[in-house]
Amino acid sequence: MKNPFSSARIFITEMVGELQKATWPTRTELRDSTIVVIVAAVILGVFTAISDFSLYQVVSLFTDWVS
Repeated sequence: MKNPFSSARIFITEMVGELQKATWPTRTELRDSTIVVIVAAVILGVFTAISDFSLYQVVSLFTDWVS
């Protein structure tokens, strides 16, 4: 039977090695990417709110005509 602690040690060693190979963003890149994500989320939220309000008004108009 294989030792579970040996497997965990090998896994952690390989994981640290892979993380050291990764390219990490600089502080400026991270800030710029965060700003882009926040702006995109706000734009999507505004678009969703306007679409929801508009569709509600259209459905309300049609239901008033039918009534």
